[in-house]
Amino acid sequence: MASASDRLAELGLELPPVAAPVAAYVPALRVGDLVYSSGQLPTVAGQLVATGKVGGEVSAETGAACARTAVLNALAAVSGQAGGVDEIERIVRVVIFVASTPDFTGQPSVGNGASEVLGDIFGDAGRHVRSAVGVAVLPLDAPVEVELVVQVRSRPSVIPV
Repeated sequence: MASASDRLAELGLELPPVAAPVAAYVPALRVGDLVYSSGQLPTVAGQLVATGKVGGEVSAETGAACARTAVLNALAAVSGQAGGVDEIERIVRVVIFVASTPDFTGQPSVGNGASEVLGDIFGDAGRHVRSAVGVAVLPLDAPVEVELVVQVRSRPSVIPV
């Protein structure tokens, strides 16, 4: 399979700049061979692409598109800690929070917006465990927030002589 950066180009996708934190946290953190992202919103150039609740003013289809945008933001954050997108060995876990109306039960289909693009980019290494959870409200009235955990390639240690 092509490298992740090649697949991104083939899909016509670019990873955005890492979003600046809006509070006291870092966008991503590496611990051993795992990188964890903070929750990422569906922003483009610092602006939310939609606001509101899925099942209300936001359709399920728009929610899935927001999940796709948010996961690309999360991928940018973890790539920065991994040493680049091609250093990601596999996607381990994805958590999708969906701000939704009380009667909306399609959180898994909204989450597919994130999961499917990861599969498109990473192939079998993009298969992951996942939670898609309905919540009352998200920061800035975003309809979706996404977190990632990825495994990165091991780098050989260089021991000074």
